Amino acid sequence: MTLGERLDAIRQGADKRIPPDKRASGIMDRVIKVGDPLPGFALKNAFGQEVRSSELLAKGPVVLTVFRGSW
Repeated sequence: MTLGERLDAIRQGADKRIPPDKRASGIMDRVIKVGDPLPGFALKNAFGQEVRSSELLAKGPVVLTVFRGSW
């Protein structure tokens, strides 16, 4: 299975997990989509230090991974 196929399968699974009332709310229309520019941000890294997207982008392309956790 290619990466694209795996990502499509994940997206389809997510569609099934989002309750119908949330989908009907239009919330998914406001989600950042592939190719959309990401707004600037400042987040704390694993060491508690603030990291700014502008500083990272000044060094080159950035890949952002978000781990939701299990709460």
